[in-house]
Amino acid sequence: MLRYILKRLVSLAMTLLVASIIVFLVIEVLPGDPASYMLGLNAQPETVMALREELGLNASKPVRYFTWISGLVTGDFGISYTYRTPVAEMIADRAVISLPLAVYALVLSTLIAFPAGIIAATRRGSAADVSIMGFSQLGVAIPNFWFAMILVTVFAINLRWFSAGGFPGWETGFFNGLKALTLPAIALALPQASILARVMRSSLLDTLGEDFVRSARAKGLSVRQTLWRHALRNALIPVLTIIGLQFSFLLAGAIIIENVFFLPGLGRLIFQGISQRDLIVVESVVMLLVFAVVVVTFLVDVAYAVADPRLRSR
Repeated sequence: MLRYILKRLVSLAMTLLVASIIVFLVIEVLPGDPASYMLGLNAQPETVMALREELGLNASKPVRYFTWISGLVTGDFGISYTYRTPVAEMIADRAVISLPLAVYALVLSTLIAFPAGIIAATRRGSAADVSIMGFSQLGVAIPNFWFAMILVTVFAINLRWFSAGGFPGWETGFFNGLKALTLPAIALALPQASILARVMRSSLLDTLGEDFVRSARAKGLSVRQTLWRHALRNALIPVLTIIGLQFSFLLAGAIIIENVFFLPGLGRLIFQGISQRDLIVVESVVMLLVFAVVVVTFLVDVAYAVADPRLRSR
């Protein structure tokens, strides 16, 4: 198991190195000059050059890359060009919204998808199976931003159970913060639960058709015992993959939902950084999200090895 983990850690480090180079190069080729954007169209060339020197934009790209990456390693993400604020502070302020939102949405989608997928698989061809698959297809087809606006109309405007947007801050109380994230989490969880339920059903159906399941039934185990002791654990491998990918998407891809609900999360920070040509913010946040995705993938690989010991020898 230790050898398996070490190999995955080496792969993680190499992935982060390659990703950092790609992120830096892609963002560097974006059109527009941050200094010119900050000073406006009528700024004098001498003033622009002075600001570029102050921001370190006149240094060569290799120097800027190594300065940036060494700062990331030591926890110094640099200073925002636009807000003149440490990027680490800006990320910390936004992460306390985006991370709980992603976890909340993932928990909701898992709580919905697991029972739905299991019921659909164990009652294949029944009315329950057809209904669950029908609703899951609808959940995949409905855009989450449209569903978010429906939730706002029904539960915020008409019923007034939730606020239409914004975030009061965790300092106002855990319940108030969780309540503000409930509608966005539901909007994010619907398509993810639909996908996860379909994967759970498909994987469990494949596992229920294996020889070891039939052998367990022949030895006298009940359907419930066979399901929980043998079939479900072996069916979790592809499901864990989807859960890992979903968490990465929920953390990095919630920009539309954050804008619908006016949530000051990481998604909106990236959008603002791109629109204002704040390169250091965009580079740092994107690299942080890449790091989160890679770490989640690593944890999924470890979960694979726990669920299926045969993988540890690879």
